[in-house]
Amino acid sequence: MAPTQSSAGQGIERVSTILRALADRARTGARLTDVALATGLSKSTVHRLIGTLTSEGLVEADSKTGLLYLGYAMCVIGSAAANRYGLVNVGRDTMEALEKLTEDTIYLSVRAGNDAICIDRLVGTFPIKVLTLNVGDRRPLGVGAGSLALLAALSDDEIERVIEQNAAKLAEYPGYGVEQLREMVARSRADGYAFNEGRIVSGMFAIGVPVRDPLGAPIAALTIAATTDRMQGERRMALVSWLTEAAHGLGERLARVGGGRS
Repeated sequence: MAPTQSSAGQGIERVSTILRALADRARTGARLTDVALATGLSKSTVHRLIGTLTSEGLVEADSKTGLLYLGYAMCVIGSAAANRYGLVNVGRDTMEALEKLTEDTIYLSVRAGNDAICIDRLVGTFPIKVLTLNVGDRRPLGVGAGSLALLAALSDDEIERVIEQNAAKLAEYPGYGVEQLREMVARSRADGYAFNEGRIVSGMFAIGVPVRDPLGAPIAALTIAATTDRMQGERRMALVSWLTEAAHGLGERLARVGGGRS
C-alpha cells in the first residue's frame, strides 16, 4: 500500500533532521546514539533510516570507528544547490576582487530555511587568517555577520518568525539571545551593514551585507572577516563601501545571467 501524505511527510522530516544532525558534526563524526539524541528519534528508527541513506550514498560510516558522516552524494547535491543561481561561479570573481582590495578573508553565504550556510570562502593573503567558517558550515540566521545581513534583509514578520523559531538554537551562542538579536537586526538596518564584533571568536571581527535580487530580496550575503585592529575607524568604513559596492555588482551580474529571482 502506498504511504499516505502525512506518513511521507513525516519520513522526509525525520531524514532531514538526521542529515542536519550529521552536518552539525561534520568534522567529528557522530555515533548512532548521538544522532538519536540530537533528533529525538528512537535508535531503531535512526538505524533504519541511516541504512537507507547509506545505501544511497548520502551517509557514510567510517570502517574503523563506525562514526557516521555525510556521504559524497551529499557533496554533489550540495554543490548543485549552492550554485542554483550561479552564485559560486559568478560570485568567485567578486570575492577575488574583494580579497585583492582587503587582503582579508571573504565569505559567501546563503539562506537555508532558518539557517545560513557558507557556500564559498576565499582566504586572504594577510598573515593573520580569520577562518571562523568552513564551506558547508551552518548557523542560525543572525549568528555571524553574513548570517545577520541575510536576516536583517527580510521583512519584519519573517524576521520575527525566524527569531522565535530559532530561540532554542540561539541559546547555544553566548551573546545571541532573542532580544539581543532583535537589537542587532535594528542596528544592521540603521547602519546599512551587519557587524560582528568578536561575538563568536574573540578578536575576530566581520562585516556582512546582503546580495539582493532585482526585487530587493536577499539572495546571499558577502562577508569580510579580519582581526580587530583591521576593522577600526576609516578602514572599517572603506571595507563597508567596498563590500556594499561588490554586493550590488554581484546582484546585477546574477540578474543578467538569469541568477536573480524575479
